[in-house]
Amino acid sequence: MLQETSMATLAFIGLGNMGYPMAGHLANNGHSVRVYNRTSARTAQWLSKYNGEGFDNISNAVRHCDAVILCVGRDDDVRDILTGQHNAIAAMNPGTLIIDHTTTSALLAEEMASATKNAGLRFCDAPVSGGQQGAINGQLSLMVGCEVSDFSDIRTITTPYTRAIERMGEIGSGQKTKMVNQICVAGLIQALAEGLHFAEKAGLDRDKVMGVISQGAAGSWQMSNRHQTMIAGEYQHGFAIDWMRKDLDICLEEALRNNTDLPVTRLVNDYYRELQSMGAGRLDTSALLLRLQNKDEN
Repeated sequence: MLQETSMATLAFIGLGNMGYPMAGHLANNGHSVRVYNRTSARTAQWLSKYNGEGFDNISNAVRHCDAVILCVGRDDDVRDILTGQHNAIAAMNPGTLIIDHTTTSALLAEEMASATKNAGLRFCDAPVSGGQQGAINGQLSLMVGCEVSDFSDIRTITTPYTRAIERMGEIGSGQKTKMVNQICVAGLIQALAEGLHFAEKAGLDRDKVMGVISQGAAGSWQMSNRHQTMIAGEYQHGFAIDWMRKDLDICLEEALRNNTDLPVTRLVNDYYRELQSMGAGRLDTSALLLRLQNKDEN
């Protein structure tokens, strides 16, 4: 078990908008950090800013590490790294802890946990919430599915970029909790988009409207942090529609398995699909307002 003050040897796989600053916090905290990214230029950029070691081979990166941290895109990416083409689990020492921050299906988490356990390794699903700004500020919330005995090490390792962390239950519970997060966020953004659209059509000063209602029961993180950029028509802030579609598909697939009706989530997912068809998949999720405005014009 790692001690709060002990420095660990960590491999961090995936230096995207989230992983880049998260790995940086680990390096700044004194850990020995090895990084890998599919795009080598991104690795070079990270190494120009932080102390660490870059690798162009995942198997070499994960050898003799205390923990391996993943922050990649999809189920298939995690599978490819751990048991597929890269087969990273074959290169890890017995007892290595694998912390997967990727938002995936719960079934993938269960599959990887079984494969890693058979190899004498430890696995947890630990998706994050807080967005790119939360990663930059080291203020992420972690939802963890893991063995009880592993949680202390997970908490110790992730401390440099964590504001809140909770063990949600066994493997897969972290991913199911992240699904709840995305279900709630999707509904909130759609409601905010409709409210702003209504205020505009009603001839109201939208900044004043948001300033007043954000102090009451309608207030939310989305309202406080996104209404100004939405009013300005700026949609380059944070989580992209393409990734939200992936996440909401996962939510709806899990809902089919546990017999949950998610009518609003299904509807908002369709709205995001419309935005993708408009070529807006790389815009951030608050572009739901753009969809409403586009309908006015057509």
